[in-house]
Amino acid sequence: MRYRWTVLILSCLGIAVLWPAATYAERLNLYVATQGNDAWSGRLAESNEAQNDGPLASLEGARDTIRTLKQEKALPAQGVTVTVRGGTYALAKPFELSAGDSGTEAAPIAYAAASGEEVRLTGGIVVEGFEVVTDPAVLKSLDEGARNKVLQADLKALGIADFGPADKGGAELFFNDTPMTQSRWPNEGFVRIVDIVERDGHKIHGIEGSKVGKFLYEDERPARWLEEKDPWLHGYWFWDWSDQRQPIASIDPAAKTIALKPPYHSYGYRRKQWYYAFNMLSELDRPGEWYIDREAGILYFWPPKAIETAATVVSVLPSLVVMKETSFVTFRGFTLEACRGTTITVSGGRRVQLADCVMRNAGGSGAGLSGIEHSAVGCEVYLTGGGGISLSGGDRSTLTPGRLCADNNHIHDYARVNRMYAPGISLHGVGNRATHNLIHTAPHIAISFGGNDHLIEFNEIHDVCMESNDAGAIYTGRNWTMRGHMIRYNYFHDITGFEDRGCVGVYLDDMFSSATIYGNVFYRVTRAAFIGGGRDCTVENNIFVDCRPALHVDARALNWAGYHADDWIKEAQEKGTLLGVAYNKAPYSERYPPLVKILDENPKAPMGNLIARNICWGGKWDDVEKIARPFLTFEDNLIDEDPRFVDAEKHDYRLKEDSPAHKLGFKPIPVGEMGLKTKPAFPWLASTP
Repeated sequence: MRYRWTVLILSCLGIAVLWPAATYAERLNLYVATQGNDAWSGRLAESNEAQNDGPLASLEGARDTIRTLKQEKALPAQGVTVTVRGGTYALAKPFELSAGDSGTEAAPIAYAAASGEEVRLTGGIVVEGFEVVTDPAVLKSLDEGARNKVLQADLKALGIADFGPADKGGAELFFNDTPMTQSRWPNEGFVRIVDIVERDGHKIHGIEGSKVGKFLYEDERPARWLEEKDPWLHGYWFWDWSDQRQPIASIDPAAKTIALKPPYHSYGYRRKQWYYAFNMLSELDRPGEWYIDREAGILYFWPPKAIETAATVVSVLPSLVVMKETSFVTFRGFTLEACRGTTITVSGGRRVQLADCVMRNAGGSGAGLSGIEHSAVGCEVYLTGGGGISLSGGDRSTLTPGRLCADNNHIHDYARVNRMYAPGISLHGVGNRATHNLIHTAPHIAISFGGNDHLIEFNEIHDVCMESNDAGAIYTGRNWTMRGHMIRYNYFHDITGFEDRGCVGVYLDDMFSSATIYGNVFYRVTRAAFIGGGRDCTVENNIFVDCRPALHVDARALNWAGYHADDWIKEAQEKGTLLGVAYNKAPYSERYPPLVKILDENPKAPMGNLIARNICWGGKWDDVEKIARPFLTFEDNLIDEDPRFVDAEKHDYRLKEDSPAHKLGFKPIPVGEMGLKTKPAFPWLASTP
């Protein structure tokens, strides 16, 4: 197999780097296979018993071979490729790379799955030796319909002694490559708090609650839990964006009260909020559910089909791949699964690329990248307990960009365990990008960001914020200094919140300022473009179809949220900084001129916001707070006039030549380029924020 490197254009650096044209024959090729041996050279793709040579057995073996090579002489002129043959590699510990395992710009190192072969890196142990349950006490605890269905296995006998906590970050069970459900009640959805018990005067924004985790319930079911060893509740105790798992302290069936163990939830508790119970043997009552008796080390499992028809795996390792200060390394084509935390983390270093990988069935997130110019390209992330891909890089004090990128990734069905604030993609630092990703089916945020000068473009986002209403598909908040963001050419659709009670499309929360929302298409999104009291934002050239409303702007710093701004103003007056930033000195004064005079121009007012040349068809145009409207600039918006779409029924929102929007200066939106690309490109293209 032969290939050629190509030109990588680093447009944000203003330079073009020619990666060397090469073939595999001109690089050092090492091979890894399940039937290999780390005592062999790794130069052969197949075992050769006559020569007592062949592929290596592990990634560690390949890494150590490269280390030895680098100690003896320099890397080959064109670098090294480690080709891993198909199979499942059960890791005994995370695979680690350090600064000494780096390639160079001219001689990069690649770890790659063999073409056309599935290579799986797993942090779990296959569970064998299942038996029928015979213990009378256990059978009595089980639901009658489950007693001849539930099997048990001794995890301690398999060498698993650390099960982790029951709430999150502990052992999970996977069957047929699918996460199984920790025993729970109700099996779907939630039940509601009937009322709080201790009225202690606790209120938030005038809403009554209690700081004490004790409440009334209605159903008779909790009476079954009195003998449980470690029962828990998972609830949205006060706000629908702040969930927490808490252990049960006691249950009083006569009074129908449940008391939780302190420390209590920071926001408190209130009536009609929702929760479910989990981690109880007595609630293992349907196929696919499991429970671990952590004292005895016994796994109880009701398999969804015959236990011998598929592998049953318990996650053990905290992670699978860890790179620290590693540079010029590519990790391509692997399936990473069955760990308790994030599958792969990259911290420090430069230009590490994760390409065409599948990250799934993890207790944490898919990938966490921090450093310079790292990228995740063409990956699929799903069924993670946490989020998808996290990018963090760049220096806010100097506004030096990190240039990390998440491009062309499919991220879906994530945040199984950590439901809130576990986004599909998060951007932190300065000058990072999320481009051409498809993100969907999640309880909360698709993309979150904080910092400066990020670019979010050409993504498709749908069916997120499904378990929260005060939430945004794209979310950020509470800062005057995190400026320079561009959110453009994204397609948002079918985003309506928990129980269809409404959420937000692009949510600039609590006075967040200086973001541009340009050229996006919103279909069936509640509060599609949301400015929460911020300044210097632009909502321009967007298409809103059946949104209710398309636009929201308020002046919250002039009323209920003013205390945040008061703190910022006080800091500026006393220290000369805003939120820790020297806002009136270079580079901030040069990069963001409006920030310099913010304290002199009615700082709490939503000034400097431009709403121009947008199309709103169907639904409702705006929900602008009365006191905010005088501070806004509206220009040439096409409201409730047929925009003449090419084919709205088929969601083709291109404009016909006779669209009245053209006369208002509306610019064509590249709708055909939104979402996943057929073939991933190198991450740094010509567009800049």
